[in-house]
Amino acid sequence: MAAAGGEPSTVNVSDELFQNFYTEVKQIEKRDSVLTSKQQIERLLRPGSSYFNLNPFEVLQIDPEATDDELKKRFRALSILVHPDKNQDDQVRSQKAFEAVDKAYKLLLEPEQRKRALDVIHAGQEYVEHYVKEKKKQLKKDGKSLDMEEDDPEMFKQAVYKQTMKLFAELEIKRKEREAKDMHERKRAREEEIETAEKAKRDREWQKNFEETRDGRVDSWRTFQAKGKKSKEKKNRSFLKPPKVKMEQRE
Repeated sequence: MAAAGGEPSTVNVSDELFQNFYTEVKQIEKRDSVLTSKQQIERLLRPGSSYFNLNPFEVLQIDPEATDDELKKRFRALSILVHPDKNQDDQVRSQKAFEAVDKAYKLLLEPEQRKRALDVIHAGQEYVEHYVKEKKKQLKKDGKSLDMEEDDPEMFKQAVYKQTMKLFAELEIKRKEREAKDMHERKRAREEEIETAEKAKRDREWQKNFEETRDGRVDSWRTFQAKGKKSKEKKNRSFLKPPKVKMEQRE
């Protein structure tokens, strides 16, 4: 997303990584309009793919405005290219590539998910358009040339691509943060639930033990009282002994 002041917000994915990925992929696409199986696997698994593959349209290499029929045809063609059965010499990597393609396709089949992906792409394009407009205003104010590299359609497309990837990456980071927070809350709630259950169990056991030993405690108290009473009576009797009578002496 755009940060305060109009500058692009940053995520933990370098511009150089975006630049290299974009340039290499586009070079391959120009050289071969239909990428080979190995090229597709390489594209889907190259460094940074965990972020690049967040854009389902980019994974499937299909226009965001494509129809459902076009989406299905593209999925079938691409899934066949990267399927492990077709890449016996590289089954582990091809399986991962196939999973990326399958995930992107299933996401775009969900209307709400597809709308969210389109919103991100449109937001990226709007951001670049706004950036170019504001930059030209500043150049004009400074009396400088209004020429910008984004005036080139290919460079504009590249800028949109980079910004869109950043937006997808930011959303994914926030999603993971929410997921971690929710997991922590669920763990805390579970621990409290267990503690409450254990306390209730301890209380029940104490109450049960209290009830079971009630008669014994009553009998013990009665025995104690009886012994105390006898001891007191015996003690009292010892103080009731008649005094000794002194014999009078005669003169």
